[in-house]
Amino acid sequence: MAESFLCLMADLDEGVQKNMSEWYSELQKEGFTGTQTPNLPYHISLATYPLEMEEEVLANVKKVAAEFSQVEVHLSHIGMFAGGQVLFAAPERNPELDKLQEACQMGVPQQYGFTPHTTILIDDPEVVHAALPTFVKCFRPMTGKITRLHLCAFWPTREIAALELKA
Repeated sequence: MAESFLCLMADLDEGVQKNMSEWYSELQKEGFTGTQTPNLPYHISLATYPLEMEEEVLANVKKVAAEFSQVEVHLSHIGMFAGGQVLFAAPERNPELDKLQEACQMGVPQQYGFTPHTTILIDDPEVVHAALPTFVKCFRPMTGKITRLHLCAFWPTREIAALELKA
C-alpha cells in the first residue's frame, strides 16, 4: 500500500499512556484486540493533510511546538463513532486544546470535524459493542497533558517528527 495522507497527532503524557495501556490490557484479556494502528502512542488526532504538504506541515509543526506549552486535558467520557466501529476515550473541550488544533490545521479542509478523542479499539461494530461493558468497567476519568506533536504519514506508518511542547 502506498502512503496516502499525513496525520498530526497530539501525544499524551506517560501517566495517561500507562492508564490507557491498562484499559487496553483489560480488553485483550476478554479477547478484544481490534485493528487499530499498532505501536503508536495514545494520542488525539489534530489534523490530516495531503502528502505533498509534508515540508510545509513539518515547518508549521516545528513552529507550533516551539510556541505552545503542554496542554492539560481531562479525559472524562467514553464514546463510539457513528457506525459503531471505533470505541474511544474523550477529553472535555477546552480553549487551549482548541487553540492548539486551530494552529495545526493550517486552513486545510478536514474530512471530518474536530472531535477530540483517543481511540481504544477499532473493529467490526458487533465486536466493539461487545467490548463496551469491559471498557465501561475499567474506565476512570483522569487528567493528563498533551506533551508533544507527532507527525506521521500513513499506510504504512512512517514517522516524520515528534516534537515536545514547552513544559
